[in-house]
Amino acid sequence: MSFDRNSSAGYVVNHMARLFAEALTRRIQPLGLGTGQFPILLQLWSEEGLTQKQLVERLDLEQATVANTLNRMERDGLIVRKPHPVDGRSQCIHLTRKARALEKPATEAAMAVNRIALKTLSASDEKRFFETMAQVIGALQSDLKT
Repeated sequence: MSFDRNSSAGYVVNHMARLFAEALTRRIQPLGLGTGQFPILLQLWSEEGLTQKQLVERLDLEQATVANTLNRMERDGLIVRKPHPVDGRSQCIHLTRKARALEKPATEAAMAVNRIALKTLSASDEKRFFETMAQVIGALQSDLKT
């Protein structure tokens, strides 16, 4: 039995993710943003003042990835770190005015990519797509915990 990449869920999802990332990059790069910063910004736009550990947990990303991305975001003037009010070992991540000003154009860019990607799906197919993806993500997360 040979491996058929077009019948491989991992290959197809990875291909789709790369295309999403490329399309999003084209739209947010002029804003000075990269796709690696986008999930962190989305989280902070909805819940500012999180610690690095909380971002890692909420975004399901590697600690080193979040740390490196936050360092770049701080260098680029998108975030500032402030001492945690209770835990002296932690810092809270806050957005700068610059980052707050990017919320609308960046989220509009992401919504445009989503519209393009999903435009051929009916409403029921779109709903089923998200339900199926959630099931697959859940199964993989469950497996990784064992």
